Amino acid sequence: MPNSIQFDLFAPRNQKAALIGSFSNWKEIPMEKGEDGYFRTQIELEDGVYQYKFRIQTKSPNFKPDQWVEVIDPYATDVDETQKTGVLRIKEGKQVVDTYVWQHDDTLLPNNHEIVIYEMHVADFSGGENDSEKRGKYVDAIAKLDYLCELGINAIELMPVNEYPGDYSWGYKVRHYFATESSYGSTEDLKRFIDECHARGIRVFLDGIYNHTDEECPLMLIDRNYWYYEHMHYPEDQANYWGPEFNYDNYDELLDVKPAWKFVGDVVRYWVQEYHIDGIRFDAVRQLANDKFLDWLAKQAKKNAAPKPFYNIAENIPDTSAITTPEGPLDACWHESFRYFIVPHICGESFEIEKLKEVLDPKRQGYESTTNVINYLATHDREHLFRELGERGIFDEAAFGRAKLAAVVLMTAMGIPMLWMGEEFGEHKRKSEKVTQPKKIAWPLLERDFNRDLFEYYKKVIALRKQNSALQSNTIEFFHENPEAKVLAYVRGNDQGSRVVVVANFSDKVLNGYHVPNFPGAGIWHEWMGNYDIEAEEEGLTIDIGGYEAKVLVWQ
Repeated sequence: MPNSIQFDLFAPRNQKAALIGSFSNWKEIPMEKGEDGYFRTQIELEDGVYQYKFRIQTKSPNFKPDQWVEVIDPYATDVDETQKTGVLRIKEGKQVVDTYVWQHDDTLLPNNHEIVIYEMHVADFSGGENDSEKRGKYVDAIAKLDYLCELGINAIELMPVNEYPGDYSWGYKVRHYFATESSYGSTEDLKRFIDECHARGIRVFLDGIYNHTDEECPLMLIDRNYWYYEHMHYPEDQANYWGPEFNYDNYDELLDVKPAWKFVGDVVRYWVQEYHIDGIRFDAVRQLANDKFLDWLAKQAKKNAAPKPFYNIAENIPDTSAITTPEGPLDACWHESFRYFIVPHICGESFEIEKLKEVLDPKRQGYESTTNVINYLATHDREHLFRELGERGIFDEAAFGRAKLAAVVLMTAMGIPMLWMGEEFGEHKRKSEKVTQPKKIAWPLLERDFNRDLFEYYKKVIALRKQNSALQSNTIEFFHENPEAKVLAYVRGNDQGSRVVVVANFSDKVLNGYHVPNFPGAGIWHEWMGNYDIEAEEEGLTIDIGGYEAKVLVWQ
């Protein structure tokens, strides 16, 4: 039996609009405009799948005045890019995204301070491991979730999964905000991926692109200057212009609405409610530059996710504590300065104790807590550590040794650690020069002894990071520094509870019988990575440390 289905299009400054679709043989169905700025019409539809779009007299300056254009619904939850239409599903008389039934909503998920994040690009993560042409899909990523569990990952940060132009991209030019990237699989596949993550205690964060859009985003075709800045937001910073930028300052007095706030707020609410996501990484926050809006948006996200934990993360480069709580709008910031200073130390190019201490203890940079920073050695935007080492002529056993030192520093510094996919086993492919150039990670590397050994090392130090509350605390104390020997030692935690000590050697010299004075406690300590006990005396600890090695000592 047919049911009445309503179609809405918000376009307050446009004169006329009509609906066309497979249900009307692509003939126009007039739409009435209300005083609230919406064009509306209702039609009778049986259950089924339909294609549709709107015709509208555009207000965008790149067309003739009031020229009729065809646009896909900006709120379409599925699109057919080849046909340039929205896809509508009706079931039991109602519009649905799909019929997926969530299985694991009740699973307890880790809190923000407990997580280890894995940044993933679906197309390059997995799928046909020995076929460089085959793009990965959600089903392939699901098949690898047990591998991530074994590694110890309990949060995945997905690079953008909104529908973008073409079939391969990093996804940072979004065209359709409510639709998912079809080359990765269906909406059910994405929900199943998230559900399967939740079943394993893994949270899922999405990359949110709210600074700019693709040039053919439907809002651009309807009325560009209503939602976007007419010109470049920051003309003096052309290197960081990636497309038409949302104008969060524009206010429609007549309707008492901020158009860009309304649209992006609807986007975030939809993704939290429909896809049960657990956090958002906000792209290009420095360019977006509107703390008031970000504060509102972050609160909306948390409100819609409650009572589950939610994490709002800024990509603000260079990083700054001004963007994070308690003073700033978001929970955390990608800690670019961590990578910037740690990598040269791992590569043996510098030894600046004060710089090291500054990024290992972000409180020295103005951050308040461990959840305010996301530490990393590499991201999709930065080269893998092995590429950095190789470019400096450091290969083979020497490279793997230094990667282990980097792993310890990453997992024991104050902050939330994040791995870029493949980092855990020594992936070394150069990062994509173009965002449309596939770079699948090389899973066969895991069959090599050095690479498998690095994976096992990461597994071990991640397990400590998750098990030991000292490494999730807001305390870090540097108790020994030796600029001549390039040794730095610090303790996480306090006298009352767990304590973890790291003694790191940033030189290639083997330090046999190295004396560490002012050690945080006399007694038996367990060296976690080598799995043996060692006794600290009242006057300190004496230990053997290899070149570019860290000892990790856990209070027994």
